[in-house]
Amino acid sequence: MTYQQVRVLIVDDHPHAREGMKDILGGDSLFEVIGEAQSGEEAIESTEQLMPDMILMDINMKKMGGLHATKEIKSKFPYVKIVMVTVSDNISDLFEALKKGAQGYLLKNLNPTAWLEYLRAVAFDEAPMSQELAQRILSEFSRNKFPMKEESPLTPREKEILMFVAKGLLNRDIAAQLIISEHTVKNHLKNILQKLHLENRVQLARYAYERGLHQI
Repeated sequence: MTYQQVRVLIVDDHPHAREGMKDILGGDSLFEVIGEAQSGEEAIESTEQLMPDMILMDINMKKMGGLHATKEIKSKFPYVKIVMVTVSDNISDLFEALKKGAQGYLLKNLNPTAWLEYLRAVAFDEAPMSQELAQRILSEFSRNKFPMKEESPLTPREKEILMFVAKGLLNRDIAAQLIISEHTVKNHLKNILQKLHLENRVQLARYAYERGLHQI
């Protein structure tokens, strides 16, 4: 199957880090690096000019940081997939990034193969959350008073799929759990996203936790 290339903007205030990311992406023809930026401000300007499909965004930069830039970019260009890049797995930073609209995160010390596998999953809207992050989101929302079982526009099967998404399962794993095809799972997810007016799996998971649909 032939896929359209994913146009990527790389944002990091260290030239060597940007070069390293370019080298990794160069190992997969799916990705095309169309630009670089070294601050949050430049990231916003470059997004307006280049309209990338995906942004690799460093969290910590000397001028405007990645978290602020992510919020600004997602408010103007919600279609852009943003993956945060960091040297540490500080869960509070990562959780904050997801709340601001990021699709996921990568650690700089992961091997190139892991990077490409994850970025491919993000590109095709299949990137799961880690079990640790899923638990962190659950803990965050459990401290707030959300309605536990409010009326939902979803069918029972769609609620089942939503529950598995909130637990961080991939489409193929959901298909195996429900004994249906992966294609059927993808179609259900499209319907769920449309019904709930949401854009990605992270938002679906948050919706599930807020409304008690992560466990049925």
